[in-house]
Amino acid sequence: MKQRVGIIGVGAIGHPLATHLLHEGYSVTICPHRNYAPIEQLKRQGAHSVSNPAEVAAHSDIVLILVPDAPQVEDVCFGEQGLAVRSTREHALTVVVMSTIAPTAVQSIGERLQDLGIRVLDAPVSGGPARAATGDLTIMVGGEADVLAPHWETLRVLGSHIIHLGPLGHGAIAKVANNMIIGTLMPVLAEVLTLATKMGADVEKVREAIATSSGSNYLLEKWLPQTILQDQYEGGFALDLMLKDLQIALSTARALDVPAFATSLSAQLFTQAHGLGYGQKDYSAVSLLYQNAAQITIATGRARHRDQIITRNQKGPLL
Repeated sequence: MKQRVGIIGVGAIGHPLATHLLHEGYSVTICPHRNYAPIEQLKRQGAHSVSNPAEVAAHSDIVLILVPDAPQVEDVCFGEQGLAVRSTREHALTVVVMSTIAPTAVQSIGERLQDLGIRVLDAPVSGGPARAATGDLTIMVGGEADVLAPHWETLRVLGSHIIHLGPLGHGAIAKVANNMIIGTLMPVLAEVLTLATKMGADVEKVREAIATSSGSNYLLEKWLPQTILQDQYEGGFALDLMLKDLQIALSTARALDVPAFATSLSAQLFTQAHGLGYGQKDYSAVSLLYQNAAQITIATGRARHRDQIITRNQKGPLL
């Protein structure tokens, strides 16, 4: 029999994951977190909707948590109607924390859930909404091997690369490391392409040249053609989430006395971009700091005017 799967957080990643599971014949139970629209869409596809995490747990063998940050994970688990409410659980339950939170946070939450008889994995993902839609995510799993084993086939529906990294929290360690790289790489790419554009180069040819040289990377090959090179920053992976992940990396580094010079600078750039109102745009919108300062548009090579610089609460030009 296929496992009964609960999903809490059916946003940009959770929604396509729920769709894949439904398509493969899994029983999927969901509940509202922030946005009710995906709930209605998934109900039409056959998902069972309940009112709170406790009810999700009551109808599930495994619950996937995909909410933005540690406080929301805490509330989902231990809130008044959280999934850890004992009266709702008459069967074995495994909770999989797929949110990107600090390794220490997932270990603390995991230990408390385990004390209540709930098995726990942490399994943050990489690939964004595009790879979630194709079922091609990388899933970085931390936790005991015997906890993971019964759920391997379920996770295989969601990702093509499932890597067991070690004990609980080690999935989060890998995800923090990944996002330190892409969070520092994106501003570098923005800087390079802004300079190349300002110098009059054909930026697509520059991108192609680098993509087939030693500077090649996933963002340059796959992400930028859909975002910066189209001057399109809607959807994707929210800049505010990247800023949150960089702050997790910095707090972790501070706790361990590890210098994080590049990550610190990148966090400052993303903080400024957040302050200018780009927080809900794709994190490639950090490039607007460079494009606006240089008064050039990477996608077109044309001048970028001040009336394109919009603040969060302001519909006119930033003067």
